[in-house]
Formats: sequence, C-alpha cells, structure tokens
Amino acid sequence: MLINCVAYREGKKLAELPVERISEYVAQPGCFVWVALHDATAEELAEMRDEFGLHELAVEDALHGHQRPKIEEYGDSIFAVMHLVQRDAAGNLQVGEVDVFVGHNYVLSVRSRSNEGFRIRERAEREPHLLKHGAGYVLYALMDAVVDRYFPILDALESELETVEERIFDKGTAKNNIERLYDLKRKLTVLKHAVAPLLEAASKLHGGRTPYMCRGTQEYFRDVVDHLLRINASIDAIRETIGTAIQVNVSMVAIEEGEVTKRLAAWAGIFAVATAFAGIWGMNFEAMPELKWQWGYPMALAVIAASCGFVAWRFRRAGWL
Repeated sequence: MLINCVAYREGKKLAELPVERISEYVAQPGCFVWVALHDATAEELAEMRDEFGLHELAVEDALHGHQRPKIEEYGDSIFAVMHLVQRDAAGNLQVGEVDVFVGHNYVLSVRSRSNEGFRIRERAEREPHLLKHGAGYVLYALMDAVVDRYFPILDALESELETVEERIFDKGTAKNNIERLYDLKRKLTVLKHAVAPLLEAASKLHGGRTPYMCRGTQEYFRDVVDHLLRINASIDAIRETIGTAIQVNVSMVAIEEGEVTKRLAAWAGIFAVATAFAGIWGMNFEAMPELKWQWGYPMALAVIAASCGFVAWRFRRAGWL
C-alpha cells in the first residue's frame, strides 16, 4: 500500500506525486523523491524497481522480508534493513521490519508487519535546513526513529527485571521467578538480534569511506551509533544480571528443598525413637518385668512421649522444625 510519494528540492516540499510521475522529478537536478510503502506487494515493488532502478537482490530481500538487520551497497545506492520491535498488550515483543532503498535522488521505505507509523516526514519538513541534505538525512531520520523505539522497550524490560529481583528472597516464589527470568531473557534476545547487527552495519556510515549520499550527515549517523552502543551495553548488562538472578533463584529452590528435607528427617528421627521403644517392649519375652505390671502400659506411653518431645525440642533448637 502506498502511504505517500513526495518530491523535495533544497529541503522544501515540491509536490505530492502519483507513482507515474516519479521518473519525471527524479530526473530534475537537485530534486529527490521520498516514497513510503506499507506491506508492499510484488507488483508495487516491481513498479518502484522500474522507477528508481533498484537492484534485483535488494528488491527480492524486501519482498520476502524476515531479513537480518544490515546495510548493503549496490553500486551508487544503499539498501538498509532494520527491525521494528514493539510490545503488544500482553507485554510480548512483536518484530516488524523496515527496508530502505537510498539513492542520491530518492528514498523508498517499505514497512512490513507493523502498524505503527513513524511520522518522520512531518518532522523532516519542519527542518528544511536538515532535509536539504537529501536522501542521506532521510535515511538517518528513519534509522533514528527506529532506534529511539528501542529505549522504551529496554526501560520496560529493566522495570520487569527489578520487579522480579524484589521477589527473589520471598518464600515459594523461586520457581515462578525462574520462569519470568527466562521469559525476560528471551525478550532481550529478540531486542539483541535487532540492535547488534544494526550497530555493526551503521558503523559503516560514519568515518572512513562513507557512501556518497551519506556525506555531510556522518555526525548524525555517529549519534545513532552512539545510541545503539548504549542500548547494546545495557542489554549485555541486563543479560548478565538475569544470569546471576537465575543462579540465585536456583540456589533458593535448593535451599527450600533442603528445608523440607530437614523437616522430614526431623520427623523421621522423632518417629524412630517411638519405634525403638515400641520394638523393645514388643518382643514378648516372658522375663520382661513390665509385662505383669499394672502401670506398665501407661508408663511406656509416657516414656515414649517424653523421649519424642525431647528429640523434637532438640530439633527445634537446631532449626530443623
């Protein structure tokens, strides 16, 4: 679906175009065309390929989707893939994709599997002194918008981790904590897969040999790389904390199971005392004096009760009961 198609010159909007007139404006000096598509069909991408002269391999990647974040050069054009990560109502992470084709006089963005728009065009049009940098600045604006969406997700995951950490030493919560920590680790992995490859790819756009259309905007891409470095470092720190928290919770499970084992052992010891006395008096030898004594049975019960009570008291003092 075509979202919009606009021509610009010197940072100022010239006109909104039908697709058929793209080639007319692309041919004009100092002019570039910015096209945005959402869940593009094969026919739409084929039409854009013909209008802009896009590389077949890049078009194929955009059509099939599910690409690893990357930035590739095809002659005098750039093809960038970025992951759009967003949280749904249940707190799960959904991954979309935005593919960007950049040439010296055009920008084509293709958003897939995501219904959240960028609203970048309005921002760029309010800053014509930046938009006059052309297609390179538009690529930066798109990349910056994608990266900025990672920060709220990272904050939410950090808050979720803090909530779990507050319950680590609560009795009976260890197993549930481990489940939540593994779920949190899975979400961090999704975010890591979006950030780490993009960090590596975006580093190509500032310093050293940069693509022609990105010259003059290197400092902006350096800012994006700085944001990605911060996010990547935070992800690694959180993952390390999660690993420690999982070990602590596993230890808590072992401690809780050890407490249960000690209680069972204590009760087994108490009943062992009663069983020992009952076994002695149950041997039925004729020479046992207690068998003919009128108070022998009450005395035996009293001795068993007193012995069990003493053993239980010692176990309680030792912390086993």
